[in-house]
Parts: sequence; structure tokens; C-alpha cells
Amino acid sequence: MSTPEATEAKKVMYVGIAGSILAALCCFTPVLVVLLSTVGLSAWLASLDYVLLPALVLFLGVAVWGVWRWRRMAACRATAIETDERA
Repeated sequence: MSTPEATEAKKVMYVGIAGSILAALCCFTPVLVVLLSTVGLSAWLASLDYVLLPALVLFLGVAVWGVWRWRRMAACRATAIETDERA
């Protein structure tokens, strides 16, 4: 059974991973270029690099933070189980 904190840490990790994948798709493939030009917003393409690269870095940071929190909580649970078994 997982604790609410562990579930929240997993959600943070999944949001970071999903955001990183989405930002990477938009940065490294012409997906966003095609979508914006079909809608008629191709004038926004000039400033995409100023938005997408920092978004990619931000989401990668969120993913790393979520993994760190999740692993830390797992280590705390393992220590608590060991301590309970010794008693």
C-alpha cells in the first residue's frame, strides 16, 4: 500500500516526464510548426525557441525532482520496515 506522499511524488514524476516528452517533440520535430501554420499562427514561430527550450529544462527538472522524492520515500519505508522487524 502506498502513502499519499508517495503517490504525489509519482504524479510529479509522471508530469515531468510527460512535459519533457511534449517539449522535446515540439523542439526537435516540426509538429508545432505544422500545427501553428495550419491554424494561421505561424507568426509565433519566431519566438518558440525562447519558450520551448526553457520549458524542456523545467520539465526535466520536475521529473528529476519527482524521481528523487519517490526514491527517498521508498528508502524511508524500507528503513521503517527494517526497524519494525528488529523490534
